Amino acid sequence: MLRVGLTGGIASGKTAVSDALRERGAVVIDADVLARQVVEPGTPGLAAVVERFGTDVLTDDGLLNREALGRLVFADAGARRDLEAIVHPAVRALAAEIEATVAFDSVV
Repeated sequence: MLRVGLTGGIASGKTAVSDALRERGAVVIDADVLARQVVEPGTPGLAAVVERFGTDVLTDDGLLNREALGRLVFADAGARRDLEAIVHPAVRALAAEIEATVAFDSVV
């Protein structure tokens, strides 16, 4: 398996490159997408976020209110680290699960 890491700043072309890789058969594991998935309703990630930050970070529909959570974590470095300690391991675990399902000779 060939693992390719793609990083860059805002508007640096990451999406264009990942789309081109996907079109050529690469398996694209997008951490931004996974970060949203691990805090969907019913997930352990969302439960942990609510346990740490309270129900004020939820919408009336039970979805994560990213704006409300952002106000909390961008105003408090400790709160941001707490959120990262919840989300980052969940993202890494989900990425590993996806990677474990691809063929050995894949580009990921």
